[in-house]
Amino acid sequence: MKNVSVIGIGKIGLCFALSLEKAGYNVVGCDVRKNYVNELNLKKIRTVEPGVEELLSNSKNFLATTEIDLAVKHAKTLFVIVATFSEPDGKYDVSYVDSVVSSLKGLGIQSERRHLVICSNVNPGYSDSVADRLKENNWDVSFNPETIAQGTILKNQSEPDCVYIGADSEELAHELREIYSNLCANKPSIHVMNRISAELTKISLNCFLTCKISFANMVGDLALELGAEPGQVLRAVGSDSRINNKFFNYGFGWGGPCFPRDTRAYIKVAKDNNIDYEMCRSANDSNRRHLEYQIQEFLLSGKKEYHTDSVTYKRGSYILEGSQQLGLALGLARNGVDVYIAESDVVIKELKALYGDLFIYEKRDSNN
Repeated sequence: MKNVSVIGIGKIGLCFALSLEKAGYNVVGCDVRKNYVNELNLKKIRTVEPGVEELLSNSKNFLATTEIDLAVKHAKTLFVIVATFSEPDGKYDVSYVDSVVSSLKGLGIQSERRHLVICSNVNPGYSDSVADRLKENNWDVSFNPETIAQGTILKNQSEPDCVYIGADSEELAHELREIYSNLCANKPSIHVMNRISAELTKISLNCFLTCKISFANMVGDLALELGAEPGQVLRAVGSDSRINNKFFNYGFGWGGPCFPRDTRAYIKVAKDNNIDYEMCRSANDSNRRHLEYQIQEFLLSGKKEYHTDSVTYKRGSYILEGSQQLGLALGLARNGVDVYIAESDVVIKELKALYGDLFIYEKRDSNN
């Protein structure tokens, strides 16, 4: 049984650590939150992410710790999955990753070569800077981004469409290929490149998807104005293999914790490198205008009530961040429409804390 460590075992990191354990690895997870670590080791954690509690309960070779030196001693390969939030200018705040790197440097020169794999969202060029900082301490550094969505994290990690590996040697790439061959239930395409290419690939992927979704909704809005049927138009256009129908439907705009952040990061990186094109900014503008169009269309219909059973950014999740569904509900309620929301208890509690009695709340059917 091979050893692996995961530094940062929050929502995504814990899923990855438990998926590795299920795949046959002996895993140490490291986190700074002492009470959280204790609860993990007692298997008392409660989470809304599907499948996590069951994996934790069934795990036999997973240990959580607050001691980073224990994580380093445990394994030659360590994955870093800590939070990187957006700064006001759009760049990723990599201070938590920096803190991990500083802790690793503080442990001195390693007697054996070790491999640090950065999975957090970072700005292109950042992983190279980490490699420079840790080189003298006998560390190799790779970049291997997560391509997941909240609510389906375990499925996304075990059945990814593709895997991006940013490594500066075939030996390091082979090591990660082997891990994914054990981890994945499918056979994803694996793309090996240098670190900065992998970093750019991650934000480019999500930025393209925001542009595609925005375009589909623009076509749909125009179709309605012309008296055409949005679904028929988009299905026909998407049937061309150069386009395809994934993420090409008429409906709500894009949101959530990933798409907006990666799009802002891409805009900032492009601007800093004098590739200040309008496309990604236009996707932002189109997303906003589409929401405004949805609000106005409903108001013009004269309807006095609006009923919805989901206001999270994605059905099945509990995340309100960047939710266009919530944006529509807010826009209607603030214009005098009675908005009825049938959601989970968790979401309703958060909505009440944020918006009080702006909405009319209904308990969601347990079968939905």
